[in-house]
Amino acid sequence: MVDLKSQYIKIKAEVDAGIQEVINNTQFIKGPQIKVFEENLATYLNVKHVIACANGTDALQIAMMALDLKPGDEIILPVFTYVATAEVIALLGLTPVMIDVEPDTFCIDTNKIEQKITSKTKAIVPVHLFGQCTNMDEIMRLAHKHNLYVIEDTAQALGATYEMSTEREEMRERSSSPISQFTSPISHLPTLKSQKAGTIGNIGTTSFFPSKNLGCYGDGGALFTNEDELAKKIRMICNHGQSVQYVHDLIGVNSRLDSIQAAVLNAKLPHLKSYEIARNEAANWYDELLGNHPNIIIPKRNPKSTHVFHQYTIQIRSPKFEIRNLIKEEMQKRGIPTMVYYPISLHQQNAFKAFNSLNEDFPVSDNLCQTVLSLPIHTEMTKKVVEYICKNLIEVIEKSNL
Repeated sequence: MVDLKSQYIKIKAEVDAGIQEVINNTQFIKGPQIKVFEENLATYLNVKHVIACANGTDALQIAMMALDLKPGDEIILPVFTYVATAEVIALLGLTPVMIDVEPDTFCIDTNKIEQKITSKTKAIVPVHLFGQCTNMDEIMRLAHKHNLYVIEDTAQALGATYEMSTEREEMRERSSSPISQFTSPISHLPTLKSQKAGTIGNIGTTSFFPSKNLGCYGDGGALFTNEDELAKKIRMICNHGQSVQYVHDLIGVNSRLDSIQAAVLNAKLPHLKSYEIARNEAANWYDELLGNHPNIIIPKRNPKSTHVFHQYTIQIRSPKFEIRNLIKEEMQKRGIPTMVYYPISLHQQNAFKAFNSLNEDFPVSDNLCQTVLSLPIHTEMTKKVVEYICKNLIEVIEKSNL
């Protein structure tokens, strides 16, 4: 699914030199590479603050801790997402409120959010799934209207750019809220029309898991914000709630990116744009070869967002749900890996069934769990490889009696 070895070989000298520098100076924790990476990523994202942490799941939890969310507060999120998004909500004693997703972009259906907002609702967590942004114009409009925080889960879409509407600029001019987004949930509205994923809401979070578009060689994560005081609090929470050693003003956690991972990320960050271009080229080849097949639905691209294609996810059009699994198995027999992201949506997971006490249906998500199939996509793909994958996929589909 991802060819990390070939990617490494291309930048081996840069990566090895960065790792060796850490070993030479033996500052494995809080080494200078951390600050350099945070500053470099902040420049790339055009955001004021980047705070590195241990992983993407921690980043989500720390974001919610920094916003002083209390047990019983309701947090809106898509039902079709990786479990980490909901996991941290439950761990903090908050209540996940699940929303169905759009059938073509796989992102939260913003038309269904407002009906779920109550007096207990405190935040929305849009997940920029598979590499493109959610409808952030509507997310920010709802957040502004109902005084809600916005925590962007950008684990799969680092580098994607969203074009805010001109109406957003007008709303910002009309806003009478305080300047600080930290003292009031939505007082900070986007000041730029074109913004990177994760920099539009109050806090953005991401993961540097090795398979991510910007991945390290272990675990890693980060949070982004434009608010000074919020950034200070996030940094304290990451480091046991202290800003001065042995003086603990907050309840915090131990969540730090280590220096070797920062060195790897510093070596890879300058290549992130070229990685995006390579993934889009592969996605275009897939579109061209699969787009006209009657039993394949290729992924829709949101015209307001660029797509960094963390995943290239198709849907198998068939009245028989078991067909997708049979296709996956047959592709594996031919030596071609595919993945299902995700086979079970949150409301069907045993850990989260209690949060769906009304037994609400999520038909779009249920259908996607039965029909989605992610094909290999990475920075080292060639057209010949994509053609081989598509040729075999079409053969398998035609033999599957759809």
